Amino acid sequence: MPLLVQKKLKPQGELGLWQITEPESFFWERLDLEAEEASQLEKFNGRRHMEWLATRYLLHHLSGRKIRAVLRKDECGKPHLENSDWHISISHSHDLAAVLAAPFPVGIDIQIFVEKIDRIAHKYMRAEETGSLEEASRLAHLHVYWGAKEALYKAYGRRRLDFRKHIFVEPFAYDSAKGSCLGKIVKDDFEKKYQLHYEKIGDYFLVYGMETTKTSNP
Repeated sequence: MPLLVQKKLKPQGELGLWQITEPESFFWERLDLEAEEASQLEKFNGRRHMEWLATRYLLHHLSGRKIRAVLRKDECGKPHLENSDWHISISHSHDLAAVLAAPFPVGIDIQIFVEKIDRIAHKYMRAEETGSLEEASRLAHLHVYWGAKEALYKAYGRRRLDFRKHIFVEPFAYDSAKGSCLGKIVKDDFEKKYQLHYEKIGDYFLVYGMETTKTSNP
């Protein structure tokens, strides 16, 4: 079973990372999809089929339930479990699927290393964030900033956030293994701070965040 990571988070929450190596039939046989879910899945082609199925299966696996709770999305596209108060965040990149669940807003991002990230850095990096980059680790550091802002965007869950204007990541020194930093979302009358954690796993960067008032170090 390609479950790469499964860990409990403090004060409450659970994170899982799944490596997708199974044939599509593996997930079909175990998910027992509703007609509405099967209809949603038909909209995706190729690899997106596998990513959709893998995130649902991973979420069910982490829940420990005998009967699977269906993953729904609200009008803004934010996922949530049917008949559950827990907040859900999902992400996928190539052959990895990631899920984060907790009883308060959370966000997660998994991203494979791509050199071209430097070309789009101006779209999401603020001047003070760019100032913390060092040449030797520039690309890796940019991946963490991107993942942090993606995670915060998902935790917010209401769309229409500008990654430069509304999402702030406190400048930090990059650690090649794992580390943490602080983030903040400021838009109109909304302002919240988040604790962010990141980890490099092979060629991938995993970043997740939760409100600082709800979390401590995992």
